[in-house]
Amino acid sequence: MASNLMHVICLITFLAGMQATQAVEYTVINTALAMAGGVRFNNETGTDYARQTLDAATQFIWGIFQQQNNASDRKDVQKVRLIVEDINGVAYTSKDEIHLSARYVGNYSGDVRREVSGVLYHEMTHVWQWNGKGEANGGLIEGVADFVRLKAGYGPSHWVKAGEGDRWDHGYDVTAHFLDYCESLRSGFVAELNKKMRNDYSDQFFAELLGKSVDQLWNEYKAKYGN
Repeated sequence: MASNLMHVICLITFLAGMQATQAVEYTVINTALAMAGGVRFNNETGTDYARQTLDAATQFIWGIFQQQNNASDRKDVQKVRLIVEDINGVAYTSKDEIHLSARYVGNYSGDVRREVSGVLYHEMTHVWQWNGKGEANGGLIEGVADFVRLKAGYGPSHWVKAGEGDRWDHGYDVTAHFLDYCESLRSGFVAELNKKMRNDYSDQFFAELLGKSVDQLWNEYKAKYGN
């Protein structure tokens, strides 16, 4: 009996340690309270919801990248900070900091909470994804982030439709839809592609995973949608 009890105690301690190693601390700071966008962020999104969304995005991204139960496959990020501030554009990520434009929030026409959620899923992907140590195509990196946003159900109405676009590495929504097509050819493709980009990058990765060059895949993708 004593040995069984000790086994249970050890198991609980081990599981608690596993949870601790996977825990990420999230901080949300709104430095734009003097602006309409900063006030709107507080009123229509809020710091508590933003923190919950950052955590939900992390869990979702770990699932997409198949890193959920393998910390060694992902970046060692302990803390993520979201800063709402007076900047141009929409948002950007620098290492473990996400910067969200209060101007964008203030000027957005529509469900701002849903839009902010989509932006946070995109930016959290930048926190966790591999980029070939800087060698990966920038359009691909942004495309992977929007692919995650797409799969999370936060693709906005202003995005291009599947099949549209001039080149596979255009980035953002164009590349996201193309990656979704590649994912349909091989389940887990984006996870495997991300894993390959841990140390370097080559367009040849597409051929290694799907048996066709990225240009051939793009042509077949366009043909599928009559473009």
